[in-house]
Amino acid sequence: MPPVIPQVLRRLLLPVAVLFGVMVGLGLLATKVANDAWPLTVEDDINRDFEAHRTAPLNVISEIVSLIGSTPVIIAVTGVAAVILRLKLGRWREPLFLCLAVTAQALVFFFTTLVIDRERPAVHRMDDSPPTSSFPSGHTSAAVALYVGLALLLFTLLHQTWAKRLAWLLVLVPVAVACARLYRGMHHPTDVTASFLNGITCVVIMAREILNRAVRWAVPQRFRLSSRKVAH
Repeated sequence: MPPVIPQVLRRLLLPVAVLFGVMVGLGLLATKVANDAWPLTVEDDINRDFEAHRTAPLNVISEIVSLIGSTPVIIAVTGVAAVILRLKLGRWREPLFLCLAVTAQALVFFFTTLVIDRERPAVHRMDDSPPTSSFPSGHTSAAVALYVGLALLLFTLLHQTWAKRLAWLLVLVPVAVACARLYRGMHHPTDVTASFLNGITCVVIMAREILNRAVRWAVPQRFRLSSRKVAH
């Protein structure tokens, strides 16, 4: 077995597996244990409040914002950003970090929905979707991983202080996506809250192991030689 494989299992897959367990635990807590306790008992009130304040302009805006967190857009933006990072920086660390963060949250989201079967909010839903699998919000967790990950990268790569601060405005994108999903009646507040945990944790895991230059990966000799030839 190549020496890098045990490292991937221990440093990347194991933390993601632990995160999956936490997400399932939170889902069971919300659907089986504390579903009749506050604050879960007032969640429907929040969704109904969003429904009561729907307007034609907000419907259009929420649809556009929700689309930002959709799977095709997330994949496209991640791919384009990864290519640009690779071409501009001439290395794989940053694009690999971004792709792995987005992929990890998607895996945790997907397998969590297979275990947790939660009904959607009891309001008119503005998008087509299965009636269950409300927990967690895939749109929100994907937007968190992508745009928080991008904000982190730009903060570390940019030199001007104003530009670094401006980069953090990307964090507002997943917040807007979460609000749009609530507005459109697609998720409970706890669904999107758990999605922030999923996305942020995946960003932290990948930043700690991929962006951290103090972490040394045991790369096979043939790959080291190939990378040196490319560099020359």
